[in-house]
Amino acid sequence: MAEAFIQANHLKKYFKTPRGMLHAVDDVSLSIQKGKTLGIVGESGCGKSTLGRLMLNLLEPTSGEMLLDGQDIYKLRPAQMKKMRLRAQMIFQDPYSSLNPRMSVSEIIAEPIIANGLMKNRQEIQKKVKDLMDTVGLAQRFINSYPHELDGGRRQRIGVARALAVNPDFIVCDEPVSALDVSIQAQILNLMMDLQDELGLTYVFITHDLSVVKHISDEIAVMYLGQCVERVPSKELFHNPMHPYTKALLSAIPIPDLSARNAKRQILTGEVRSPIEPKPGCRFAARCPNATAACAQHVCSLREVEKDHFVSCVLYE
Repeated sequence: MAEAFIQANHLKKYFKTPRGMLHAVDDVSLSIQKGKTLGIVGESGCGKSTLGRLMLNLLEPTSGEMLLDGQDIYKLRPAQMKKMRLRAQMIFQDPYSSLNPRMSVSEIIAEPIIANGLMKNRQEIQKKVKDLMDTVGLAQRFINSYPHELDGGRRQRIGVARALAVNPDFIVCDEPVSALDVSIQAQILNLMMDLQDELGLTYVFITHDLSVVKHISDEIAVMYLGQCVERVPSKELFHNPMHPYTKALLSAIPIPDLSARNAKRQILTGEVRSPIEPKPGCRFAARCPNATAACAQHVCSLREVEKDHFVSCVLYE
C-alpha cells in the first residue's frame, strides 16, 4: 500500500480544568490516502472537532505527531508553518459566524490570497475570486453582497471558496452541512465530491450524521469520549458494524419505510463517564449491553479484526 498522505500518530489533547485534566482526544491514530475522505462520527463532546483542529495545528497537542505528506507539522518553524497553511485548510460548521459580517463576498474570498501574497494585481485577484465563485456555484451577482444578505447554503459556498482560494490539497470539514436544510446539504455534499474528483482533494469530514458520512466517506472512524473505537471502510461499517457503540449509533438512524416501523432500536442506558481523569478500562462499559467485568479493567487498543476493519473492544481481543 502507498504511504499515507495524512498520518496522525497517538494524538493526545488534554485541557486543564479545576477537577483535573480533561482528555478531549486520547491516543488517536489514523491515516488517509491522497484523494480520499475519512469520515469522523460520534456524539457531541466526543472530541471530533478537537481532533480536526489538532490535524491543522490550530490547537497545540499534548503529545503525538501529525504527518502531512511525510512531514511532522508540529516540528515546523513559523515560516514553514505559514507555507503548510497553504496546503491545509478548514471549512467551519457555522456558515455565518465563520464569515466576517463587515466584508463583502469578494473581500472574504480574496482575503487569504492577499494575506499570503499569492497575487498582487487587483485585476488578477478579482478574476480569481470570480473563478472561485463559479467553481462553487455561487452566482457572480452576489460578489458585492454581505453574509447577512445570503441564505445558509450560499454562505457555506463562500466558506468552501475561501478554503479553495490558496489551492490546498487537504481540507478538514467540521460539520459543514449540519446547520443547513436537507436539500441544501445535498447540494453542498455533491459540490464537495465534485471538487474532490476535479482537484484531487483529501478530506477529513467531521459529522454526527451517519447518513451524511455514508454518502461522502471512503473510510469512517467512530469516536467515543476522545478515543477511536472503530475504523472501517464506509460500506463495511453499515453492513457489518462490530463495536457495540457503533451498532447503537446505526440503530438510531431513521428508516423512511413503513415496514421498518417496528424495527428494534438499541437504547443506550447508563451514565456517560466523565472525560476528566477517566479511569482505566473501556469508557463505554457503563452503557454497553455486552459489558463484562473485564471491560472495567482491560485497556483495549484498535486491532484489525477483519481485513481493514479495526475495533477497540474486549469482545474481539
